[in-house]
Amino acid sequence: MVSLADATWINPPARFERGDDTLRIWTEPGTDLWQRTFYGFRNDNPHMLCFTTAEPYWTFAVRVDFAYTGLYDQAGIVVYQDSEHWMKACAEAGGDHPTMLGSVVTNAGYSDWATQLIPADWHTLWYRLSRRESDFRVDWSADGRDFHQLRLFHLGNSTGAVRYGLMACSPKDGSFEATFSDLALTGCLWDPE
Repeated sequence: MVSLADATWINPPARFERGDDTLRIWTEPGTDLWQRTFYGFRNDNPHMLCFTTAEPYWTFAVRVDFAYTGLYDQAGIVVYQDSEHWMKACAEAGGDHPTMLGSVVTNAGYSDWATQLIPADWHTLWYRLSRRESDFRVDWSADGRDFHQLRLFHLGNSTGAVRYGLMACSPKDGSFEATFSDLALTGCLWDPE
């Protein structure tokens, strides 16, 4: 069990409810996380509630419930070292298009983006983030039991302490409600073989 009392805000929303094991937030409009690639813009103001650890091997898991209202609304997990080195994994509202489950890794100030489509009527996902020194793995689940690999990545600037946790944002003009629960921190579940 991990307690949200041990986490620190980066860009807190104006409205949130935080208990020891559940966080509910209402996003602010115009919040996003992206650096340079293709679009040229630089956004670094999502709502993030992060833990910090120098432990080199661990797995963090969380359930995320979301009620998107606008295009590109996002809620998921994050590893955030600084504006030039971070990862986010989240479902993103597609408006008239299906919802995308994706991940963005930013190294040396340039973001990439990998996506896959998921049903638009899904409003709950589980994520697992595992660390093995400066390498990470993200898994996702639609039911909290069967997890599937979303991404392996290396994150620059992460040889010591890292900040990881919860993330939500609304890049357009809207706002939505997201709830994070069932948080767990365990030994590393990512078997290297």
